[in-house]
Amino acid sequence: MREITIGITDCGSYPNYERWMLNERGVKTIRLSPKENNLNDLVQCDGVILSGGEDMHPRYYNKPDYLQYCDAIDEQRDQFEWGVLTYTEKNNLPVLGICRGLQVANVFFGGTLIPDIPTFGKYNHAKFPDEDRYHTIQVDPNSTLYKISEKDTGTINSAHHQSCDLVGKDLVVNAISPDGVIEGMERKNTRDKAYLLLVQWHPERMKDQDNVFSKAIKGSFLTAVRAHNIVV
Repeated sequence: MREITIGITDCGSYPNYERWMLNERGVKTIRLSPKENNLNDLVQCDGVILSGGEDMHPRYYNKPDYLQYCDAIDEQRDQFEWGVLTYTEKNNLPVLGICRGLQVANVFFGGTLIPDIPTFGKYNHAKFPDEDRYHTIQVDPNSTLYKISEKDTGTINSAHHQSCDLVGKDLVVNAISPDGVIEGMERKNTRDKAYLLLVQWHPERMKDQDNVFSKAIKGSFLTAVRAHNIVV
């Protein structure tokens, strides 16, 4: 088995993502960090995980007045991850976006965000003080996510206060929560395009790592990365 390299964008919970990947044979990781400004390390990567973390500055989706609803923001990270997505799109690199990663990708493709879910009329999706919230999702049976999970419903963890509003160009929703919050997205047309799966939950830290919305997602991502590694 050829070794593959996964680039993971930096965040406060970076070790969770790293452990999740390094549990698999033949995988090594690179920390992609705005502090290091190491976009050049993307040339070593066979795939990228966009990790969770701070809110994206709403000026990126032309809603600067939404700043009052946002929590912590790191504009250096926003700019850096915009560069990561520019590279992955140009070079057809597989991407798995998790939580903030979904939101950044949606904005990158021209979408917008709901800056605070409860304020904008939905139930709270934020984590509890000491652990993630859990709730069900409904999966589109015509989606790639359904092919990956073979499930049209399931339970996932939840730890976010923002979500997608307008869906980005060439993306499509693949999962929603019972109250209608977007929980997952993917490419509308996958032909000649790299793997792109975006999930609002945290598969890397679900209590049940055998849950298909953790295990199968990791497996599908690594399969896509290995296929890319063989091609290049």
